[in-house]
Amino acid sequence: LPGAGTCYQQAKRVLHAAVPDRLHAREKETGVIRQFLREHICGRRPGSLYISGAPGTGKTACLSRILLDCKDELAGSKTIVLNCMSLSSPQGVFPAVAQQLGLPAAAGREGVRRLEKQLTTQGPMVLLVLDELDQLESKAQDVLYTLFEWPRLPGSRLVLVGLANALDLMDRSLARLGARPAGSPRLLHFSPYTREQLSTILQERLGQVAGDPVLDAAALQFCARKVSAVSGDARKALDVCRRAVEVVELEVQSQTLLKPLPGGE
Repeated sequence: LPGAGTCYQQAKRVLHAAVPDRLHAREKETGVIRQFLREHICGRRPGSLYISGAPGTGKTACLSRILLDCKDELAGSKTIVLNCMSLSSPQGVFPAVAQQLGLPAAAGREGVRRLEKQLTTQGPMVLLVLDELDQLESKAQDVLYTLFEWPRLPGSRLVLVGLANALDLMDRSLARLGARPAGSPRLLHFSPYTREQLSTILQERLGQVAGDPVLDAAALQFCARKVSAVSGDARKALDVCRRAVEVVELEVQSQTLLKPLPGGE
């Protein structure tokens, strides 16, 4: 089977959860985020956006794609992207941000005070993207509260974008912010993908592989139906298909090793 190996390799590559060139079924959300960044970063208006949605609904991929596409527009500002999973404690977010802004390390209240001073003095806009924001929840919720207060400080140049799985994080942790609606975060929710959307995503990805389809349409439909019933998680759907390709690949390899080639009686 000449070339078969490469078609399976290609299929596995396109089924990885990398940031695609275009995110299917997320045009509306992409538009909202782009508009928010234009208004606040380009318009030099501090503010915050809270993006919620279950895992695999495209939150991080969508934002990553926009940051790549809008590089030129955001060139005059400082962008900091932190995944909160990498922090050892909620308080660890402050030294991490300070380091990105080139500030000397300072712990506790002193470190937070220095950061606030830095973010309210003249300078370029700062876009702070915090992924897996749920990790910053603490008993007193003081870390999240402090972060979302920063864009409201007089003279602030911070635009904060937080991404989290929890839909009710704002109600739970930041009810105090809601009491002052003028500066409360803009909310954007990513719904789970439907069966049709998952099916299109899988077909679009596998359509990039030349030759006959590696997985047939019925298999893709089955996968989309199962995943949408449980979670609507696109990463899971990509995973399942990647594993299916590996199974087919192994079968084909073992057949070519064991069976004589046609005509080679």
